[in-house]
Amino acid sequence: MKCSLCKTGETHPGKTTVTLERDGSVIVIRDVPAEICEDCGEYFLDEVTTRRVFMTAEQACSRHVEVEIQRYAA
Repeated sequence: MKCSLCKTGETHPGKTTVTLERDGSVIVIRDVPAEICEDCGEYFLDEVTTRRVFMTAEQACSRHVEVEIQRYAA
């Protein structure tokens, strides 16, 4: 698909690292499946993956972690 951010690149399946920060917690999730733009590098997650990433981050925040690094698990 055409990248909706840069409007010039095509996206291709790949894996990326998602970093989220909230209330003093930093959650890093590695190897997240995504569509990644070949030109600008922006990534796009599907709805199911987005829900799982947010749920993982929410759980980490509820444990009041300062920094947590996880590998994405489908």
